[in-house]
Amino acid sequence: MVKGFPIGVNGVCRARQAQRRLSFAGSACVILLALMLAASAALAAERPIVLVMGDSLSTAYGIERETGWVRLLEERLDGHARVVNASISGETSSGGASRLPELIGQHDPDIVLLELGGNDGLRGLPPSQLEANLAGMIEASQSAGAEVLLLGIDIPPNYGPAYRRAFTDVFARLADNYNTPLVPFLLEGVALEEGMMQDDGIHPTSDAQPIILDNVWPELAPLLEGNGVELAEADRE
Repeated sequence: MVKGFPIGVNGVCRARQAQRRLSFAGSACVILLALMLAASAALAAERPIVLVMGDSLSTAYGIERETGWVRLLEERLDGHARVVNASISGETSSGGASRLPELIGQHDPDIVLLELGGNDGLRGLPPSQLEANLAGMIEASQSAGAEVLLLGIDIPPNYGPAYRRAFTDVFARLADNYNTPLVPFLLEGVALEEGMMQDDGIHPTSDAQPIILDNVWPELAPLLEGNGVELAEADRE
């Protein structure tokens, strides 16, 4: 009698078949995982990228970050677009203009929201300087294939009517010159309303953030749809 494992020819065949089935199953799992990762990457690549270039009004200054209007925008988009918030508190148009080229190269945005100028006005900087900086940012964005949405801002009346008019006129003129949509005043329905501004009188409260998003949305929604985002009927309003 031959001692050893009683496998025999049939046993060997069955073992080899089982091994081949396991090998095939393993290969199938690898292929399926690769396909899932490729599909996920393709889906992410198809989502338009929205780049927000702003100051403290877009960084949720003084409030919980989750309540800021940019975060609310992300929630409203529900993954149909990717939002990159490159805003910095205290940012001027000059600072934004210097940072934008690198951000464009890094993120390749489809839509750029320009929410800058408030700190220029509060510092009394020349409106012509604001206009030149924003114009350069618009041109850089458009040259990279991105659409631009201008978010206008106003300054307190104590700066004088002449300066204030020259400041606010910058946004309308740029929108006309570069054929870009414009939100004339980002803080419409907020700035003069009780309970909507923090104690400093400059930064909106958490309660004001949905109103700010509602000010932005009517001009942003068509740009999103133009970049393939399917909006619900309620979101088109």
